Amino acid sequence: MSRRSTAVLLCLSFLTVLSTLVSAHKITIEASKKECFFEDLHQHDQMTITYQVGEGGHLDIDFWITGPEEESLGKHIRQSTGSATVVAEKDGRHEYCFSNQMSTMADKQVNFNVHGIIYIPEEADIVAPVEREIRSLAIGLLAVKDEQEYIVVRERRHRDTAESTNGRVKWWSVLQALVLFSVVAWQVYYLKSFFEVKRII
Repeated sequence: MSRRSTAVLLCLSFLTVLSTLVSAHKITIEASKKECFFEDLHQHDQMTITYQVGEGGHLDIDFWITGPEEESLGKHIRQSTGSATVVAEKDGRHEYCFSNQMSTMADKQVNFNVHGIIYIPEEADIVAPVEREIRSLAIGLLAVKDEQEYIVVRERRHRDTAESTNGRVKWWSVLQALVLFSVVAWQVYYLKSFFEVKRII
């Protein structure tokens, strides 16, 4: 097999792996509500969902995923971040949901990624090792991407916390200054009354 043929096969394999399920979403789930999504998978297809709660309440969410016959394939209760991987055992629609039904007041903002690998039968012994390596690299790249997005969310949350704390400290300092000036003014007035000469007419 020539170098050119090998390169073409390598590029086609790489595009086949990366052109599958790759999507990133940011949604807001209102209090006492849930949001569900679905993916149509074929047998042996693999799907991975990673998520993190960016804002709202105690930063927790319920998550579950079900198969074509509504069988449970994974469930997380009140987690702030998580990951679930499913390998389809049969063709059909796989549904995954994020639920904020445990909260009656706080809306939650959830960032999640869906990615996966479409199953390709390994017919050529020469291509199979290269394809396996490409799939492995693709999974590694997606994991790095998910980690970067998680770090961005964490940084935003920490920045919001720092700005909120800074605002509270500022107003507390202003309040202390007002109280101090009030006390000083009252003390000056009170001490001044001791030195006033009271005349009886």
